[in-house]
Amino acid sequence: MADMTDDTDGPATASRPGRTGRPADGTDLAAGRRVRGMVLLRGLLVVAFGIVTLASPGLAVLALVFVFGSYAILDGVVAIVLGIRHRADRQGWGWAVAQGVISVIAGLVALVLPGPTAVTLLVVVALWAIALGVVTAVSAVQARRSGGAWGWMLVRAVLDVVFGVLLLIWPATGILALLWMLGAFSLVTGAALIGQAFRPGRRTVVG
Repeated sequence: MADMTDDTDGPATASRPGRTGRPADGTDLAAGRRVRGMVLLRGLLVVAFGIVTLASPGLAVLALVFVFGSYAILDGVVAIVLGIRHRADRQGWGWAVAQGVISVIAGLVALVLPGPTAVTLLVVVALWAIALGVVTAVSAVQARRSGGAWGWMLVRAVLDVVFGVLLLIWPATGILALLWMLGAFSLVTGAALIGQAFRPGRRTVVG
């Protein structure tokens, strides 16, 4: 899932210098607010997905496929738009686009699966989470080198990879186990994205 962060440590003014030493002008501040808003939107989307999943223990495999596929495509589109819109003023925009493409592909694959079962959906979700985790980890390393906010990104990357691996080795492949794991993972990941959006003091990253 993608990131971006603000340069200021408190209430920003047009004359306050950023981390680069240049004055933070109105354009920079407006871009920072838009980035935070988009990252927050991604966080709220994944939290909503987690709540729906946990609140529907009787959800059938076909219904879960539709819910996951729709969420993954929507989140992917938001990540792609976030990266492309801020390619000129935020580093890491390419990784945000990569995350978006991965999510869109996973959502489409889930929706077109012939005769989906809990096991096939589990594999799709697991591979999606691992791929997102790897891309997010690379984005976090790049953000750390450039002085951006990378902590929450690294948390998300670890969560994604651990969740994906657990799904692949989890002995219980039933739909109920998948629902609980997917719902819990979504809530924690959403909280990490929201924390990233509100993290003070550093430039919000889009990856």
